[in-house]
Amino acid sequence: MVKRVSDNSERRLKGLARRHGTPLVAISRSGLMRQLERFHQALLRVEPFYAVKANAHPDVLKTFVAAGACFDVASVAEARAVLAAGAKPARCIFANTIKPVAAIAEARKLGVDLMTFDSEYELDKIADRAPGSRVIVRIKVPNVGSIVELSLKFGTEPADALALLIKAHKMGLVPAGVSFHVGSQCTRIENYLQALEMAAIIIRDSRLKQLPLEILDIGGGFPIRHFDDEEDPFDGAAQTIAQEIDRLFDANVRVIAEPGRFLVGPAATLILRVIGKAIRENKHWYYLDDGVYGALSGQIFDHAKYQFKVTRKGRRQLSTLAGPTCDSLDIVATGEDLPELELGDIVYVENIGAYSVATATCFNGVPPAKVVMVP
Repeated sequence: MVKRVSDNSERRLKGLARRHGTPLVAISRSGLMRQLERFHQALLRVEPFYAVKANAHPDVLKTFVAAGACFDVASVAEARAVLAAGAKPARCIFANTIKPVAAIAEARKLGVDLMTFDSEYELDKIADRAPGSRVIVRIKVPNVGSIVELSLKFGTEPADALALLIKAHKMGLVPAGVSFHVGSQCTRIENYLQALEMAAIIIRDSRLKQLPLEILDIGGGFPIRHFDDEEDPFDGAAQTIAQEIDRLFDANVRVIAEPGRFLVGPAATLILRVIGKAIRENKHWYYLDDGVYGALSGQIFDHAKYQFKVTRKGRRQLSTLAGPTCDSLDIVATGEDLPELELGDIVYVENIGAYSVATATCFNGVPPAKVVMVP
């Protein structure tokens, strides 16, 4: 679906393109802060640990550090980036359940001692290279209806969680809590409700075994809107999640989350230019200066669908958008309702801050989009 932008937005986009060139990803600081505030207001008890994998641009990290946010890191490189941006190690969780041995040791040296796990093998590594660390068991929970089902790869069976926590204690580690992830871009509230019930049972049973767990990590997956005519899926779901947290967990349980897409996704816009055009099988094709190997890589790696907008008026016709590389996989969209575009015209995509520049490549020697921060 294609929409036309307002005159003010059109001038702003053209100004950014003239000043910085294209392809260009413009990330709004106020947009980042707006999403962080939305999260705080909707989930009062939940501390957001920004999932760095969504977008690790240094200015994004600095913005969240200045706002007092915490961070979910999945590698030592992400931990170093967060610390370089000014965060304290105590504000980080190493939330990758399968970590290289060297990464565990390095994280400990950096001062990051809160880690997730989902197997006995991971406990052995942590106990050996980071003794005394606080550990959170990640459980497998329903991912039905989520765009990316993360339980396919991570999470122990809930029935095994307590035994693993007891083993962690016997190994000299500190059992700290339970975590789960309902899947990326989750719009099915039942996933959260079932996961919260499972986590509550584990925390209750752990206390009966004299393991007073202190942390509930409800993961990420909080959805955003990609198309103008969609309902915003977050606020209603957040209200239900907040009510269920209050019902199931007393005030002694610290509740954290790992939002990535929700915090950074709506804050960025990708600005492209038409660099070529052709007519194939009676349909206009427009070739853009970025594609699925670049900032639109989320279409492949994140199964994302985007709304393409243009600045030109005119009678519309079904058209195809393609990227700049020589690979036929690099087709961005088919059947788009577009006016006839000319070389140099702008096409742009909103809500593209997550899993875009983070997964972009330099295939064919095409450099990734430039990233700039705007107010």
